[in-house]
Amino acid sequence: MDEISRLLGAMGRARSDTLSSDATQSTGSKLALRHRLSQLMTCLDDLDPKSELHEKVVRTLDGAFLSCSKSASKPRKKSFRLHMVTWNVATADPPADVASLLHLNSPKTADLYVIGLQEVYSGPLRFVSDMIFDDPWSQLFVSTLAPRGYVKVWSIRMQGLLLLFFSKLEHVPFIRDIRAAFTRTGMFGYWGNKGGVSVRLSFYGHMLCFLNCHLAAHMNYASERVEEFEYIMETQTFDCKKAPRIVDHRLVFWFGDLNFRIQDHGMHFIRSCINNQTYDLLWSRDQLTMLKKKEPLLQDFEEGPLDFQPSYKFDLNSDTYDSSAKKRKPAWTDRILWRVRPKSPPPEEQNVLKERKHNEEEEHPLQVRLNLYTSKMEYSVSDHKPVIGVFTLELSRKQQTPLVSLRPEGDWSADIDCLALYCPLQPFPSSSWDWIGLYKVGFGGVSDYITYAWVKDNEAAFNGELMQVFVSKEEIPVRGGDCVLCYYSNNLRSIIGVSEPFKVQESKVAVAEGLFPERISRLDEMTRNQEF
Repeated sequence: MDEISRLLGAMGRARSDTLSSDATQSTGSKLALRHRLSQLMTCLDDLDPKSELHEKVVRTLDGAFLSCSKSASKPRKKSFRLHMVTWNVATADPPADVASLLHLNSPKTADLYVIGLQEVYSGPLRFVSDMIFDDPWSQLFVSTLAPRGYVKVWSIRMQGLLLLFFSKLEHVPFIRDIRAAFTRTGMFGYWGNKGGVSVRLSFYGHMLCFLNCHLAAHMNYASERVEEFEYIMETQTFDCKKAPRIVDHRLVFWFGDLNFRIQDHGMHFIRSCINNQTYDLLWSRDQLTMLKKKEPLLQDFEEGPLDFQPSYKFDLNSDTYDSSAKKRKPAWTDRILWRVRPKSPPPEEQNVLKERKHNEEEEHPLQVRLNLYTSKMEYSVSDHKPVIGVFTLELSRKQQTPLVSLRPEGDWSADIDCLALYCPLQPFPSSSWDWIGLYKVGFGGVSDYITYAWVKDNEAAFNGELMQVFVSKEEIPVRGGDCVLCYYSNNLRSIIGVSEPFKVQESKVAVAEGLFPERISRLDEMTRNQEF
């Protein structure tokens, strides 16, 4: 823009006299820029198109337009609120209410919930039933969050370790490439009572990984805990070309019952610090804090200040630290840490793939800010208190539109066969196992569909044409209700398109034939049972 000003001066200083005073008084403002452009249009009338000055003006304007277009197309940062929970539940049944644990009454709602549990009861009979139906803890979180518009995107369980990932429905089409993995470390890797479970995914194009761990117990096993963590990080892999290992992800959260203790200090001193809330006097002897100073892998991870009561160990159904004969010392065993992938080395020291990754990080930055890190003392079903971390993820979205748009065509009811229209908006690895599901508004997870229809692989063309899928009237709930359509991608293992909510009308035939609501409910239940 300075070059344009210089050229304007050379082109017609006399004509600009009346405008220059106004422009210079507000240099850098939009008003000044409009004055300059108006001045340029006036001077162009006298400019010889064959002159050298004309070519300079063209080149300068081309550069200005390019700069403006880059600025306009540069993705703007957006903030997302992430609410994380880690809790060793000590085989207990869940409490009646988790509203406080999830901050459901807060004016600031979370965009994502990640919940990691350890020691979920896994006795033989319960574990078999949990393989068929959701365990009681999962049921509680789903029933609590689904009515508020959250969907359980994924879950993974290894014996007593459970990891749940929830998202607001509006973000679900931008959560892709979901993979999960687990690693056993108990009994030399043969038993899953200790180890780690993880979920990795792409969130608006940024690769995130969440690792829930339960590491070796007891005061004297600090080095073994580090070895277990290093083993999990080295051996756990994903079927994903962009980020096959945990460390390849842009952002990693490591959390769980990490079992690090407070060493050297005696019981009386520790409890005195807790009573006086002088937690900082204990930090230097916290094993994880100490080990971070000498273990390179741990040094990459950040953590908020331990400015809250140690979460272990309590008498059941109380806020009293262990009063048994063992009198275990309180400790911050339950932790939440995070790691933003270190920036790549200079381009001359890396290959093309790493250089591309570096450029992407510069163009699409991601930042993490910790808003809250604390233990929740009011929950007492376990000898551990739950620990929560609330974060703000600030990132520029690499993806602005879903992969598929879809909508219902015409009126939907159980009286007629219904039609869903969909259109792929971008190329994606479609499959003959892709399907479109009909869901009630407020559904809890991918498997909660009312009905579904398969999408043929050869139908997923990317020419902008609308395609259609028929849904039999026999599969539509006769009572109707508020519903959405979702396109599920088998290859991406996620919902990649969600319709706007729409109304499925109550069946007029059912009403005319005198099927009262009680009978209609039974018919709906029979229809669902026939699917299985």
